[in-house]
Formats: sequence, structure tokens, C-alpha cells
Amino acid sequence: MKLLLTSGGITNPSIEAALVDLLGKPIAESRALFVPTAQWGQPQCSPESVWMSIAGKWDDAVGLCDLGWKSVGVLELTALPGIPVERWTSWVRDADVLLVDGGEAVYLTHWLRESGLADLIPSLPDTVWVGVSAGSMALTPRIGRQFVDWEPDGGDGTLGLVGFSIFPHLDYPGWPANTRESAHRWAAGIPGRAYAIDDQTAISVVAGEVRVISEGQWEQFG
Repeated sequence: MKLLLTSGGITNPSIEAALVDLLGKPIAESRALFVPTAQWGQPQCSPESVWMSIAGKWDDAVGLCDLGWKSVGVLELTALPGIPVERWTSWVRDADVLLVDGGEAVYLTHWLRESGLADLIPSLPDTVWVGVSAGSMALTPRIGRQFVDWEPDGGDGTLGLVGFSIFPHLDYPGWPANTRESAHRWAAGIPGRAYAIDDQTAISVVAGEVRVISEGQWEQFG
């Protein structure tokens, strides 16, 4: 799978160009599936926020579903265990890109495993994964205890499909827990490589090669 791990989505021309490069064709010729599942595990999210993400109703950003795709569908991971596997896997295999929204990363990790999508990922070498916040963090080894809102007495381990961790929304206005100082404290408790990225930054991972794309601020640790 080709990965575009973002904090805030497709927020600037550099990140959009990286997306098109990973797709290997224009967005208008690409089929997308939107995965809202992580929102259900995040206490600050709601049915309204899920709808706003799908409908592109957020005031401060272009939504993932609103980029001009050839087609967009919704893939809700919590529904997949009740559906014949051959039915939903065909939807995933037919998609060019999975748009995996933010929310709660440990909750998303749980449902990636429960749904069977995590097991399918290795067989999708040409599919692009666009993660936003938790949708990116779920692919890392750990997210840090301060980002765990679902089952707070449990662990902070995630899928570990990449070899680094991500601190998202660096210096986001009005979010005192996401300052650069907070990122340094977080990184001190994360073994191995880690990145703090703002909403104008993304990390591309293709065949193990890691590349930072940014029109904003970011920092590497470890």
C-alpha cells in the first residue's frame, strides 16, 4: 500500500501533488472510499461531525470527500463483520484510495483488526491510504498515552505498519496540548523515530521510503 499520512488532510498544493503522484492518475479519474470509523471512538466527535466530514461541511478546510473524485463511497468498518467478506473486499479492491478520517486511533486500530481490513492491506500494493490524524496514527507502532481516549486504561499500541510515530496538529491554534513543548515531552516517551507535524505537512511512505511533504512546520525525533 502507498501511504500519505497527514495531520489535517489535503490542505495545500504540495500535499495534493503528492497524492496525485501516488495515485498515478488525476483525482477525477480515481475511485475513493471514505472511512469515518475513528470518529465513533473520539468523545468530541458525533453523528453530526461524521456527516460534516462526508458532506464537506467543515468551514476551515476542503474535506477529503470534496476533492473531485470520480466516485466516493463510505466504508464503515464496524459494519463489515456482519457482511460476507467477498462482498466488502471487492469494494476495497476496486478503490484507488482509502480516505481514513481522524478521531481515536486505538479505536480505529481495533476495528481495522476486527473488520479484517488490516489483514487485507498487504494484498493492496497499488492502493493509496490517505490518513488524517488518527487515520495516520493507527498505522504507527504507538501513539503515546496522551492521545488515548478510548479504553484509557489500555495500551497505546497501534498497527505498526510504519516504523515511526506521529504527533499531529502541531501548534494548532487554541490547542494547548499540541504545542511544540508538548511534542517534545511526547517524543521523550516514544521509542524510536517520531515526527511532529502540523496541518500543512504530510508523510509519504512508498516501499519503505519515507518522505516529508510540507508547507508548514514539522520536527523529527529519534
